[in-house]
Amino acid sequence: MIENIIGLLINFIEHFITTFGAFGISILMAIESCNIPLPSEAILPFAGYLITIGKIPNIHIASIFGAIGCVLGSIPSYYLGYFGGRSFIEKYGKYFLVSKKDLDDADKWVDKYGDWAFFLCRMLPVIRTFISLPAGILRARKRTFFTLTFLGSLVWSYILVYVGIKLGENFDTLKNVWHKFDAVIIISCIILGTIYVYKHIKHLRD
Repeated sequence: MIENIIGLLINFIEHFITTFGAFGISILMAIESCNIPLPSEAILPFAGYLITIGKIPNIHIASIFGAIGCVLGSIPSYYLGYFGGRSFIEKYGKYFLVSKKDLDDADKWVDKYGDWAFFLCRMLPVIRTFISLPAGILRARKRTFFTLTFLGSLVWSYILVYVGIKLGENFDTLKNVWHKFDAVIIISCIILGTIYVYKHIKHLRD
């Protein structure tokens, strides 16, 4: 069962990137950076897998285009925070899946690390997708923000693409493991997914 799910995801990513080339990675990563739930944790490892079967030239192309996509997707989020302000995001943030707690967490990172928070947060799951909104609210210097966004996203992209390459190189072996434990894996994913959704919805209601 899990082999079929993985197969569908691989086919989707492969078809999308085959159609649009390396720009396909940028498009998918831009979607994630616009606060749309299309996690890079799924996109980039599959891009790495596609490298092992020759659909993408190398890790550098995949990672650079992934980072470019993050920057492009961050632009509308940054300006939404820039022009909308904190009160607007607190009122309507739920429509972008951003809660007041998310903003508070981002503020803590910025207070602690200054501009470098934008670099560090780009390498953290979840918070990386909405850090652009607080950056806009705080009116962070555009050149600094987008530069650090690119650099942090580049590191993140290299790591996840590399993971995908290693998974691709051992796909046959891992497929046998997934087949033996597919029920356990699926149940675990459902439980973890439910916990994440519950906590996020709970924060949106706070």
